[in-house]
Amino acid sequence: MVTERAERVAPRSVPVVEGRSFLDRFFRLREHGTTVRTELMAGLTTFMVMAYIIAVNPSILNLGGKGLPVRDVATVTCLVAGIMTIAMGLYTNRALALAPGLGINAIVSFTLVGAMGLSFPAAMGVVVSEGIIITLLVLLGIRQWVLDAVPLALKKGISVGIGFFILFIGLKNAGFITFSTGVPGKDTGTVGGLLGLAPLTGWPIFVAVAGLVVTLVLMARNVRGAILWGILLGTVIAFIVPGHVTSFPSKPLAGPDFSLIGQFSFSYIGKLGILTSLLVVLSLMLADFFDTMGTIVGVGSQAGYLDAEGNFPEAEKPLLVGSVAAALGGAMSASSATTYIESAAGVSVGGRTGLVAVVTGLLFLLALPFVNLVSAVPDAATAPALIVVGFLMVSVLSEQESVDASGRAYRSRGINFGDLEEGLPVVLTMLTMPFTFSITNGIGVGFVSWVLIKVARGKAREVHPALYAVAGAFLIYFLRWAVFGAQF
Repeated sequence: MVTERAERVAPRSVPVVEGRSFLDRFFRLREHGTTVRTELMAGLTTFMVMAYIIAVNPSILNLGGKGLPVRDVATVTCLVAGIMTIAMGLYTNRALALAPGLGINAIVSFTLVGAMGLSFPAAMGVVVSEGIIITLLVLLGIRQWVLDAVPLALKKGISVGIGFFILFIGLKNAGFITFSTGVPGKDTGTVGGLLGLAPLTGWPIFVAVAGLVVTLVLMARNVRGAILWGILLGTVIAFIVPGHVTSFPSKPLAGPDFSLIGQFSFSYIGKLGILTSLLVVLSLMLADFFDTMGTIVGVGSQAGYLDAEGNFPEAEKPLLVGSVAAALGGAMSASSATTYIESAAGVSVGGRTGLVAVVTGLLFLLALPFVNLVSAVPDAATAPALIVVGFLMVSVLSEQESVDASGRAYRSRGINFGDLEEGLPVVLTMLTMPFTFSITNGIGVGFVSWVLIKVARGKAREVHPALYAVAGAFLIYFLRWAVFGAQF
């Protein structure tokens, strides 16, 4: 395997934080060059950017009124996000937040329940199964083994791909882009058409533009918390302008409902059969496995968690928390919980330690009595944050000076796009993520193309055995429709 060299430079001094409070000592704030105030601000920012899941997850699992009750799902969404994000902060001391993941919840609702006829408890049983399997893989060291085997170039490509993915979501939520047939007057409004610039009219776009301008101006002036201030101002403007951009829910203090906890079963095996059950579990497992891997690499590159070779020290800790979160999410009928790419929002305002995650998790728990009220923050207000965070994550492509997990500075080069075996897999990884709306698809295409090109050039021995295993698994995943007749 070809590895990159990183030219070591003189260590940079870490800012000294006065005082040694309990929080300072427990989370090692001084060693990470941060303060309690900065971590609190970062935790609040991460929560604000992620809070949309409190409204989005119930809307997906509700299946247009035919699925799970909205308030019940909102409750378990906050509960799972709160518990597992706090666990992440305390166990790993990393600024990583978790919540039920978009993508798998859609598979659960529209495919397992809608298309394949499973009950919601049986569908959640599939999630619990894949979560247990991934947890075992972590405990056996297999997940860490795979993560360490990924070449640095692909890790950078994953980080940049996630950045483009976040930026794409931000542009979409802001209303800047749309899909059309390409024929005037016949816009589809769906992903079945061509991607294009939307007519820049309407109050939601005004809210997004105002929030983006404020965020960029504050960032240009080096104002701490610029992203958070942009979200807050955008939300205020959304309430002021006409056009029903957002509104208070009819019952903002309805309170939580915990009746969905424990509502899962493994009856899907009898319903689907052994082969289909294995394929379904494998598909969800790959999504969870590599979503988390991609997220900790992407966020880690921004937070300085990675070393000069792109490795994440003690990665088994966040991987274990993420695996347990997948199983717990299914057990609580919230769908699989995963590490969120929006964690980069808190990192971008200076967050560096597990205190960020603890604050974010506590806010999710505090939101339980107000599950309907928190959802009043509209997509248009959080879209500017996603756009800016996406841009910041793309910066790993350039040659730059970075700080590794031990606090040492090093200079790393960018991607050599003139080299086919390095450049093409990275490009495919970066573009597949936003274009297919899936982190997993991007990582899979990158792995398969990396192995294929290496073998074609007679460099099969340079490929780590783990990459062969993963590429093979992804081939099964990508060919599941043609070979097995899968409907998901």
